[in-house]
Amino acid sequence: MSQGASTGWGSRLGFILASAGSAGGLGAIWKFPYMAGTNGGSIFMIPYIFFTVTVGIALLIAEFAMGRAGKRGAVGSLNNVCGKPWGFFGGVGVFTVFLILSFYSVVGGWCIKYTVDAFMGSGITADANALSAYFGGFVSDGVRSYAYLLVFLFMTAFVVLRGVEAGIEKLSKILMPSLFILMLILIVRGVTLPGGWKGVEFLFTPRWEDFNATALFNAMGFCFFSLSLGAGTMITYGSYLNPKADLPSSVGWVAVLAILSSVLGGLMVMPAVFAFNLDPTAGPGLTFVTMPAIFAQMPLGQLFAIFFYICLLVAAITSSVSMLEACTVLLSQSFSIKRRTAILMTLAGSAVVGLCANLSFGAWSDMKFFGKNFFDLLDYVTSNVGMPLSTFGIAIAAAWVAWPTTAKELQSARTLSPNTLRAVRLLIGFISPLFVLVVALGSL
Repeated sequence: MSQGASTGWGSRLGFILASAGSAGGLGAIWKFPYMAGTNGGSIFMIPYIFFTVTVGIALLIAEFAMGRAGKRGAVGSLNNVCGKPWGFFGGVGVFTVFLILSFYSVVGGWCIKYTVDAFMGSGITADANALSAYFGGFVSDGVRSYAYLLVFLFMTAFVVLRGVEAGIEKLSKILMPSLFILMLILIVRGVTLPGGWKGVEFLFTPRWEDFNATALFNAMGFCFFSLSLGAGTMITYGSYLNPKADLPSSVGWVAVLAILSSVLGGLMVMPAVFAFNLDPTAGPGLTFVTMPAIFAQMPLGQLFAIFFYICLLVAAITSSVSMLEACTVLLSQSFSIKRRTAILMTLAGSAVVGLCANLSFGAWSDMKFFGKNFFDLLDYVTSNVGMPLSTFGIAIAAAWVAWPTTAKELQSARTLSPNTLRAVRLLIGFISPLFVLVVALGSL
């Protein structure tokens, strides 16, 4: 199957759900509850939502517009629309997402392991020390953990091999509604537990004493993180979008679903944490150490553990397929490689880099690069260098180099007033690059 104009989404809904799935990912479930809870509760949410519906939407418009106009992947679209030098920023995004896919697959493997454990009824105990030892023993076992990483990569490849409409879109139409339904089931169970409402209060009660400049930077950064900006995925997905589809409203729906998945993730986790008087600031540890302790004490705990880890796996898969797709398109279009071969090449590369990231928790745990293990180094470089650099370049390109094209894409379904177009251009070309710079510098 060739990648180009002949390949596209079967429906606007499929595009929105696939894009929202790419944006949401695991962060919505484990990162947002911790971020909101430790940075002021609802005070954190206000700037996060504000930045998402302003700068976030503007940057998504830039990426989708370049993709749809260019009708190719991240590099090809920018080259087609803006000229060859600008494809560099798309290349940075795709290389970044390749690295993300590699270390993301480590956590994806953990999700598969804990989903299997939930079905088997193992690994669920109220003893937090035993759970910590269990998790530590698994991630430090290089052979077992790597085997699960490979399973995760092959699951991702299976979807992408089926193509855009029959693979990615079909999966998203099934998994994204399923994810929201499962999250709602877990939310209802959590808030009905004795003491569960305290978790809701923890998330939504404004705590001004916890909100400072660092918390504001965190809100800005999470907006960037939660929309998968600067990773080459949104440009690639935009290239498959119908030329007549209403771009602004489609982008709006993606942003709304990204916000919704984050808030639902918080509501899914925090009530149960408070119901059993556990640490709400445990961060990622909530997922694999704290939550099993909760399920061990909860009526029908095994059933809810199954629901929870399926949620995690679904969130992981919907993101990973977008990452693999972006890499596949670059290889197939830039080097005239068959789609299947490009997928297998990306898979092999991710398996090698993923092995190094995986060993960071075992045999290579004492090996440090700039004070970080290999896994954390990849996370830092992609979040603080790769994604900001790619997003910055795309914003400048969309607003100043190819604005007539961007304006045309914005008006594919309806005419916008000159004042609206000027406001959008200002947001994309001036405010958004400043936002990206602030986020990048604030995280250094």
